[in-house]
Amino acid sequence: MEKRVNKDLEDFYQNPKDSNLTEYESVMKSMTKEEINFIKERTPIKFFKKGTILLREGEVSDKSYFTFKGCVRQYYLMDGIEKTTFFFTEGHSISSFQSSSQQTPSKHYLECVEDCKLSVSSLKNEEEMYHRFPRFKMMCLKESERQLGNYQEMLAHYITSSPEERYLNLLKSRPELLNRVPQHQIASYLGVKPESLSRIRKRISLK
Repeated sequence: MEKRVNKDLEDFYQNPKDSNLTEYESVMKSMTKEEINFIKERTPIKFFKKGTILLREGEVSDKSYFTFKGCVRQYYLMDGIEKTTFFFTEGHSISSFQSSSQQTPSKHYLECVEDCKLSVSSLKNEEEMYHRFPRFKMMCLKESERQLGNYQEMLAHYITSSPEERYLNLLKSRPELLNRVPQHQIASYLGVKPESLSRIRKRISLK
């Protein structure tokens, strides 16, 4: 298994176009051999079964992930009810930034919705990498800024739209989630109950 994992990681860094994660192709091409080797040696790919909890509320996060395959759900537990806030799929970086950067207890959970293949990086390794390769730190900061902008737009749309508009936006932007994620989790993500989501889907299908 370990040989297969290392081969997967090597294939990705040497042939990013073949990984179906083409948005990272230009990033990988701009990296030096030394940078690539450093990452390969310190960010192993691991497999996680569906239902695995990567992070629990109250734990201090010391790891970040990159999604090669699968889906990871971020959710909060409020009065015993799960509130889904995001689904990380192929090509997404996963981190609990506030918890890891400030070393404070996480307020949310990270759960594998599917069997997942993720690269795993520790906070210690990232700090060493940034120290040795300042240019790579700038690349990561730019990517973080891009993701933050996307999250801000997503939050603004959520606040200003109706549940039906949120569902239509999901159909347009991430339709694959509807076949990969249980309906009750989709409903939670849209801020409605499962029965309300069923009515929305029926109403749209009749239009």
